[in-house]
Amino acid sequence: MKKVAIVGAGQVAEKVHAAYYQTKPEEFLLTAVVDPDLARGELFCQKNQFQKAYTSIAEMLTVEQPDIVSICTPNRFHYDSVMSALEAGCSVFCEKPPAMTSAEAKNMWKRAEENGVVLAYDFQHRYSPEAQMLKKNIALLGDIYYSEANALRRSGVPGWGNFIDKALQGGGPLIDYGIHMLDTALYLLDFPKIKAVSAYQYQKIGTQKNQGTFGFWDPKKYTVEDSLFGTLEFETGSILRINTSFALNIQPNKVLDVQLCGDQAGANLYPGKIYTDQAGELEVIKQIDSVDSNNHFTSIDNFCRRAAGDSHAIVADGEQGYIIQRVIEALYQSAEIGGKIEL
Repeated sequence: MKKVAIVGAGQVAEKVHAAYYQTKPEEFLLTAVVDPDLARGELFCQKNQFQKAYTSIAEMLTVEQPDIVSICTPNRFHYDSVMSALEAGCSVFCEKPPAMTSAEAKNMWKRAEENGVVLAYDFQHRYSPEAQMLKKNIALLGDIYYSEANALRRSGVPGWGNFIDKALQGGGPLIDYGIHMLDTALYLLDFPKIKAVSAYQYQKIGTQKNQGTFGFWDPKKYTVEDSLFGTLEFETGSILRINTSFALNIQPNKVLDVQLCGDQAGANLYPGKIYTDQAGELEVIKQIDSVDSNNHFTSIDNFCRRAAGDSHAIVADGEQGYIIQRVIEALYQSAEIGGKIEL
């Protein structure tokens, strides 16, 4: 039986991580939770059948010696928490994004390799039935030369947590929401070598309003971008466009999708469909009906299987996490300087 600890006693820790571990009581001993607010940590333990709350990750790791640690802190604290757990010999499952900088993400990746433990990130959309169908049939598209990763909200500024605080989060919709479609697109494309990125970002709405689909926020504390639009150039000559927003005056309430365009066929992630043109008529080659699936649970399950030695389990590992973080960092850098960033 593996001993499990969680760092950060917030919503995602309870609704995703603790909820998953509780489904397998024969495999996991729910040992400890770490949170700077001891009362919150103790309440978390009571509600989720964990044994003890700590305010110090160092103390928890020394006393409890867990096998698996889930990191569910605000983005700013991912690096220190992950590195502490890796140093203690734990396998680590971290919420997105990997870190605040690509240098941190690289250190995390290398430390996991050095210590012979598993480091993985919760990029759950790659585990959706739609993504898996596309991955298995990607050859039908032929040479994929143009793709889009879209994560757009018309009025979706989060009214809770730290999502509008750049100092704690590292950015807005790109690093929070768009990162999922970026990961899924690169996963489907098999992480091609990236040559350069360029981007534009805007802050036009979040500082002018205080209410949207996800509640209220303080516009005076809004320090992240409303939207960012970027381009990844691959060494193959193909490109990927990424479009992200918390608030953007578009007709639909949200757009969450990856589109792939090959010389033989095209595809969309949501709904999962592969299609081509025949004499001006759309011909659907493959599609998957919408099904209920808990992609978060599938993501954690694959991590746990990999940590148990299953090399076939699909994980967003330390190396892929570093690549994602480097792209995010470069997109923000490009938007700041108004020029292309070579990778």
